[in-house]
Amino acid sequence: MLQDRYTLAFREYPYQRAADQDAAEPVRHPVVIVGGGPVGMTAALDLGLKGVPVLVLDDHEGIGMGSRAICIAKRALEIADRLGCGADLVARGVVWNLGKVFHRDRKVFEFNLQPETGHRYPAFINLQQPAFEKALVDRIRVAQAAGAPIEIRGRNRVEGVEVRDDGVVLEVLTPDGPYTLTADWVIACDGAASPVRTALGLGFEGRVFEDSFLIADVKMNVDFPTERRFWFDPPFKSGTSALLHKQPDNVWRLDFQIGWHVDREKELRDENVKARIDEMLGPDIAYEVVWKSIYTFQCRRMTGFRHGRVLFAGDSAHQVSPFGARGANSGVQDIDNLAWKLDLVTRGLAPDGLLDSYATEREYGADENILNSTRATDFITPKSETSKLFRDAVLDLSARYAFARPLVNSGRLSVPCTYDASALNGPDALPGGPARSRPGSPCPDAPLGDGFLLSRLGGGFRLLTIDAEAPTTMEEGGLTIPCLALAASDDPTGALAERYLGHASSAAYLIRPDQHVAARWPGYDDETARAALRTATGRH
Repeated sequence: MLQDRYTLAFREYPYQRAADQDAAEPVRHPVVIVGGGPVGMTAALDLGLKGVPVLVLDDHEGIGMGSRAICIAKRALEIADRLGCGADLVARGVVWNLGKVFHRDRKVFEFNLQPETGHRYPAFINLQQPAFEKALVDRIRVAQAAGAPIEIRGRNRVEGVEVRDDGVVLEVLTPDGPYTLTADWVIACDGAASPVRTALGLGFEGRVFEDSFLIADVKMNVDFPTERRFWFDPPFKSGTSALLHKQPDNVWRLDFQIGWHVDREKELRDENVKARIDEMLGPDIAYEVVWKSIYTFQCRRMTGFRHGRVLFAGDSAHQVSPFGARGANSGVQDIDNLAWKLDLVTRGLAPDGLLDSYATEREYGADENILNSTRATDFITPKSETSKLFRDAVLDLSARYAFARPLVNSGRLSVPCTYDASALNGPDALPGGPARSRPGSPCPDAPLGDGFLLSRLGGGFRLLTIDAEAPTTMEEGGLTIPCLALAASDDPTGALAERYLGHASSAAYLIRPDQHVAARWPGYDDETARAALRTATGRH
């Protein structure tokens, strides 16, 4: 039984002695990333592709066993596409858009997470976390071969952190003993138990939920449809809620809510796990358990994601319940927000204060995720008889009446955050412009001939015009901003116009490197566009 998350599925970066360990004085690095999971590897790839030298310190030598997180959301796939591995992830994963909700033995309703067309990527794929990490490391190897300044050191555990005004001192432990290095900036992606956070004496605020869930990943040849199935009070009585999800290679995720006061060791015994699975699947389905675990969860975050020259991302900064697939997906979005800002700061093209906007924007995103995750958890696990009566009434009504279905919460699934109150937002001066593409929002995709809009926008600042005149480039503050000039007729489906023009006849957008809208107008004006760029780079 494979339960140890640190048993290696892929030994990607075995320990090798580095020259830094023999240096007379601590060697300084521009950016050190602590932690080699999906968030840390996304950070290394994003910064390395921008030309920022990065060093990854991981206390292991590769990628751990066990499915762990399995749901990769559309926005994370779009970010991966910008980094050059989105299509690879989809090819490795199981695509799904449909979910079904059951109460006891009755289907309450079903939902489609992406009912509209004109998007390159689906609402979700299911792909085990080790395979996600492997795809990122494979892409890093390609980037390294092309000259990206990325270094990964396995079995380099950070034991001490000292934040100074001009940098960070790191004490690192290796099989050959300790050594010291320094960094201009540190990104802590070292997980929920973050040694960096611990070394700085920082903690979390929020809730710990008193409940337990049993995960069993089983391999079986069945013809179940590719959809998310969730049961409240399931008829098979193996838990007070249950989940069934398909993964690649005929592996299925089974998730049982088993209560707080349980004997974990007893529940994980093979015979007891098998009894639950048999009750769910019935006697005629053969299967093999390939991974099992019991987890509890918490909805908490650090009070601040920036501490001087140390920036926290992913589980080291915030934790949510797995209902809604917000853990790894929100961590990838953290990096999407942080990398371009750190790139500009390291190149002297933006002030240090731009990194404060990383903290405020992603703290807002974490609060939104925690709110949705907490609501889902409270609905799934009622804390009183009254709240359970309310929940069951909602479920009964939902089977017959559409008005009740939005109240059903089996885990509001991950969507990207809109930074409505961000200090980086410029004017929203497009009369009749669609709300979904207002400043602060992530750009919705749209089809463009044989391609898609987000792929054309890329990963830098962009001017986007639709049926509006603008120069081919704009120069401001050391940045050269290219213009992607489109016509509404470039998309005969009408999705581009619907998503970016609304009732307007033309539009000009300033798009951030993380593909969030910075500002928009009916047409291009040089002075206002330059002012919006200064605002978006923290130079207003």
